[in-house]
Amino acid sequence: MLHIQKDMDNTLNERLERIEASVRSLLVGHKQVLNIQEASEYLGISTSHLYKHTSNNNIPFFRPQGKRIYFKRSELDEWLLRNRNSSNFELELKVINQIPNKGKLLQL
Repeated sequence: MLHIQKDMDNTLNERLERIEASVRSLLVGHKQVLNIQEASEYLGISTSHLYKHTSNNNIPFFRPQGKRIYFKRSELDEWLLRNRNSSNFELELKVINQIPNKGKLLQL
């Protein structure tokens, strides 16, 4: 009986942790300025990895009083969306549009 109770407690704790994470995620989604912990959760990377990005100036951030680091969510979005790769379809269209006499059948 004790084993069943422990399993139920573990299941409830896991569900509670998932609910708490979901609530944190919803709250972060509405904030415009994020602290280091919120930004790491938002980006899906560890805080240590995020600190490396800030120390190398790879990511935009603010340090209003010289110590704590903050991030503007819209700038994090821009940072996430940099270095876009075109799809094969987009690349093919680009090639077709660069061919002279486009849209006309080539005479062989």
